[in-house]
Amino acid sequence: MADGPIEEKVVCGSGLIHTFCAFRSDQEFNDDGFFTYSSTEQKRVEDLVKDEYISFVNGFMDDVDDGLPYSPTLYRNLHIQYLCNSLKELGKSYSNLCSSRTWLCYWGVHSLRILEANIDSQLLSNIVRFIKTCEWKDGGYGVVIPILQLNFFEGGPGQYPHLATTYAAVMALVSIGTDEALKSINRKTLYNFLLSVKKENGSFEVHRGGEIDVRGSYCALSVASITNILDDILVENTASWVISCQTYEGGFGSSRCCEAHGGYTFCGVASLLLLDKAVLIHTSSLFKWLSQKQMKYEGGFQGRSNKLVDGCYSFWQGAVFPMLEFAMNKSSILDGSFDAKALQEFILISCQDSRGGLRDKPDKPRDLYHTCYTLSGLSIAQQYTRNDIVGGVQNLVAEISPVYNVCEKYEKQAREYFSRLQTL
Repeated sequence: MADGPIEEKVVCGSGLIHTFCAFRSDQEFNDDGFFTYSSTEQKRVEDLVKDEYISFVNGFMDDVDDGLPYSPTLYRNLHIQYLCNSLKELGKSYSNLCSSRTWLCYWGVHSLRILEANIDSQLLSNIVRFIKTCEWKDGGYGVVIPILQLNFFEGGPGQYPHLATTYAAVMALVSIGTDEALKSINRKTLYNFLLSVKKENGSFEVHRGGEIDVRGSYCALSVASITNILDDILVENTASWVISCQTYEGGFGSSRCCEAHGGYTFCGVASLLLLDKAVLIHTSSLFKWLSQKQMKYEGGFQGRSNKLVDGCYSFWQGAVFPMLEFAMNKSSILDGSFDAKALQEFILISCQDSRGGLRDKPDKPRDLYHTCYTLSGLSIAQQYTRNDIVGGVQNLVAEISPVYNVCEKYEKQAREYFSRLQTL
């Protein structure tokens, strides 16, 4: 990161229009004459982002001449329309995500909550009933799928429960927030499922007989915590296993001795906060690694060293900063530890599809995954710099919990609901 932001000003005549922290020409990538695939890709992506920036500036001037608003704008209504349509019917391109349908529900509902949209009550009820069909009789959530027999499809049994789809199902229901949604969660069988994938060393299999990584720990701990079923048996040895995933770089890998990665770092840090063991984190190396993941020109985050910017890491990396502040209890030290204004500019200029929905980067298609996590990152960036909302209050979105990635309103509502229920 630069010692101090060098801001580029877009001017019209003598009047200041907007001051950018991202897209600074002095921060463009320099390969020093060494051409590699990754360096070529980095320059290509910077050119794509630059094109979006120039296109915005040119349109910006037209808007000023016409007396229209002249700040980056969140396409709120277009995103809401895209999300509502997607929750009702998806195109053929989503057919390969049959086993991720609880994720599609979560991404869609959570995104709408971030945008503070009014969601049709019947649609929400339909989603609750669908997710209930994904609940396995012995606990956890998979996805109901058809079975191919004799060249035609019949209704059949569902997929086995998985910690990732269980997290998605529970957080979708929490984000819906109705009594019908919260009451549909069978806490007893959910607990039994979590216990069935818990390993003696403190780790969790993502499904029975499945792989073990820090995603499993996070998914198990987060759903247990928010539904008020977390106990000493579930957490035994888990903190020591999770902290073993922190690497020499400072971030967290999927498991011990693996490369640090933004998604796994989020899961590791959030898990330790849920366990009240954040003191175990080597915060100085984590802070250094995180700070280096924000791209100097684009303003967004990369997920790993020497990789490209991606809108989804606006959340996976960005959400770790407020969690790290909480862990250190020293917010003043971390103030300005990432450029929240530049991140907002990257999201609003480079990640929005003009038809609605958000994307990885300018040459990628929109999808529900990137819509969800890029909007989540926008919320984090706005929370981080409350006095500098890019585009003004009309771009303001709902505040989210960085630990659970649900809106704070619905996290609080779920906690109150489940706290009234008897312990298992």
